[in-house]
Amino acid sequence: MSVGAVLDVLAAACLLVGAGFALVAAVGVVRLPDLLSRMHAATKPQVIGLAFVVTGLALSLRDPSVLGFLALVVLLQMATSVISSHMVGRASFRAGQVRDDLLVVDELSESTQDWEGGRGAP
Repeated sequence: MSVGAVLDVLAAACLLVGAGFALVAAVGVVRLPDLLSRMHAATKPQVIGLAFVVTGLALSLRDPSVLGFLALVVLLQMATSVISSHMVGRASFRAGQVRDDLLVVDELSESTQDWEGGRGAP
């Protein structure tokens, strides 16, 4: 078996694993009960799935000029998904769209006592 064939098999495996993570993320968004759980399901497995898909693509293309671009795509996705999910979660908490009975730890309630009304997402 040549090196190219081994890399093609690894690329296919990475693409399948990445697609599996994307499927798990989609099922989690549909099945989980509240906003925060859905956001967790939308960000964590999706970013890991993207990393696997990009790794499979890099193994398939085998072009050094593309590797930097693909690495930049993964790094930017990792950075922006964390920030955007944090901001959406905080705005949803301020708007009162988070179910209090499902929270294990609530660190924001003490800081929201001085709010005059619901702020954030409508």
